[in-house]
Amino acid sequence: MELEHIDNGNAFDWGKASEDYAKYRDIYTDTFYQKIIELGLCKENHRVLDLGTGTGVLPRHLFKYGAKFVGVDISENQIAQARRLSEGMDIEYIVSPAEEVDFSNFTFDAVLACQCFIYFDAQILMPRLYRMLKDNGKICIMSLMWIPGESKIAEGSEELVLKHNPYWNGSGFIRPTFEETKLPQGIQLAMTSGFELDEHFAFDIPVTFTRESWHGRIRACRGIGASSLTPEQITAFEDEHLRFLDKQPEVFEISHSAIFIVLKKI
Repeated sequence: MELEHIDNGNAFDWGKASEDYAKYRDIYTDTFYQKIIELGLCKENHRVLDLGTGTGVLPRHLFKYGAKFVGVDISENQIAQARRLSEGMDIEYIVSPAEEVDFSNFTFDAVLACQCFIYFDAQILMPRLYRMLKDNGKICIMSLMWIPGESKIAEGSEELVLKHNPYWNGSGFIRPTFEETKLPQGIQLAMTSGFELDEHFAFDIPVTFTRESWHGRIRACRGIGASSLTPEQITAFEDEHLRFLDKQPEVFEISHSAIFIVLKKI
């Protein structure tokens, strides 16, 4: 996939990082999932569409609350991992771009989109979601971002990613301000497509890593594992990153910001 606003238009493919993604990116905490439930989403008998499902992290963890999930991802490799990890759970997975998902009118009570909305064409997607959502249905757009300014380890890892892939634009996250006029452009567009802003908030979550799991988390990011770097370039990054991590504690916490933007169909 190539998008002008992502990594200076350089190609990326999450399928290349699927094995690491399945092993190292399942880092959302109970607090994160509980917030989704507190919003009244994913209740028993709800039908929920999870866009950009990746390895099915959200459906797998929210399945126990009784909702019926459909997980969608553009990557066959990601969906293959999702199906493997969801064995024994009644979760439907579909390989498809989000903009081409097609279900009957009024099918879903809620749509989830975590760490993925920036990859979608909202102008195409939002009218389709409007049609497929039930009256008063909601879209919950989420992310969980490490805060490099509060962790020398996260900051150092970002510097190394940029050294080996200077086109990566996923670095330098700063906590958001939530004045409505400063919401991301895609959200602004969504709010002109039959949706209104229902809630928006952020809160910090400390996530515990070992040196191995943090290395895997970074390797599974768009700037390395999903990038267009060659195997030799990725190996060079890994060697340098592991030397950096050898100087860090074996176990450490990195503060993340959980961001929720909830839109309601009107």
